[in-house]
Amino acid sequence: MRILFVSFACIRILASHLFMRRPLKKKRTWRPDIKYSSETLTRFINAVMWSGKKDTARAVVYDALAEIEKGGANPLETFEAALRNVSPLMEVRSRRVGGANYQVPREVPQNRRLALSFRWIINAARAKKGKPMKEKLAAELLLAAKNEGDAIKKKDEMHRMAEANKAFAHFAW
Repeated sequence: MRILFVSFACIRILASHLFMRRPLKKKRTWRPDIKYSSETLTRFINAVMWSGKKDTARAVVYDALAEIEKGGANPLETFEAALRNVSPLMEVRSRRVGGANYQVPREVPQNRRLALSFRWIINAARAKKGKPMKEKLAAELLLAAKNEGDAIKKKDEMHRMAEANKAFAHFAW
């Protein structure tokens, strides 16, 4: 009888690890873009796209990169430098402990880091008025590559919030 109990406990533990967890999401693969063979650029084009108009978004991004190239810089290196500079390392997430909400600083996962940098660069470009989107996007990418501009301000603001709430880091889950 004792052997049966132990084996049932072992089966139960194994089953809880195998069947009770949420299935892992499949990693999405991205086709590299036509001109620069970059998967990151494909994702950026998709982030720029509105209402399924991918050709328009592709034209805007490629024209912005062409404007960067006119200025004498390598467009793909400038784009990657801008993403590196805008990507946040820390963010604050709300956590409820004992009836109070705390802003707990957490490290940002790589996927979210990229998504946030895309969002901040695009929103900073769209916020500027009076010029075509390709020029605004090119200007914002150049500024971000030099650690300047609205997208960099957004990242710095997020890092300041994480630094200010460092005392609550022990609430991280």
